[in-house]
Amino acid sequence: MSLKLFLDMISQPCRSVFLFAKKNNLPVEVKLISLKNGEQHTEKFRKVNPLRKVPALKDGDFCMGESIPMMEYMAEKFNTPDHWFPKDLQKRARVNEYLSWQHLGIRRVCFKLLSLREEVDGPVVKLEVPEDKMARAMEDLNWSLDLIEKTFIKDGGFIGGEQISIADLVAIVEIMQPFASGVDVFQGRAKLSAWKERVVQAVGKELFDEAHKTILSAKDSVKQLDSSKVEYFRPRVLRLIS
Repeated sequence: MSLKLFLDMISQPCRSVFLFAKKNNLPVEVKLISLKNGEQHTEKFRKVNPLRKVPALKDGDFCMGESIPMMEYMAEKFNTPDHWFPKDLQKRARVNEYLSWQHLGIRRVCFKLLSLREEVDGPVVKLEVPEDKMARAMEDLNWSLDLIEKTFIKDGGFIGGEQISIADLVAIVEIMQPFASGVDVFQGRAKLSAWKERVVQAVGKELFDEAHKTILSAKDSVKQLDSSKVEYFRPRVLRLIS
């Protein structure tokens, strides 16, 4: 029985799990779940993940959620190359350092920017977003990107050292997210751009493009949300602009 991964490729964590599994040629079965259609709320999916979130993993009778421990689980189960999640104490500490920081350090600001940009274009909830809110969101994003360049990315290497790791996958999918709202975060950032190219080369351009084709066309997908889904997103957007 193959290990099953439940993913929606609009989700950053799902893309990192997808990249990790496919790059390592793991014997997994990918099952796509549509969040915008509410498929995470079905009784069948609740048996896989009671939290009703993706990504989710099912390995026989064992089920779990959360992308980072899922990748660690697969790394251990399938004995993937050490560089993904190093056994060396200090190298692993560097990977974990970024993984701990990124939740509030970059994911929050990317999500906020994407949500605000979506509201300016009006596809989900028609709310006016003050210019100062947008400016602050951009400032937060640039501050986080500056920190990634100066603190986490090693010159000529990756976040955890000279080889790619889980931390790089988690970082790249998050930093690609603003592209959905037309923001090129790599513009004017030579170090960040060079790191991205190293990541793309390490995982393979074809696989990288496959993982991100959904997010790069996400703007049109969001505009297709029917009215029954609008109320699901409204509270989250209101919290962002309040």
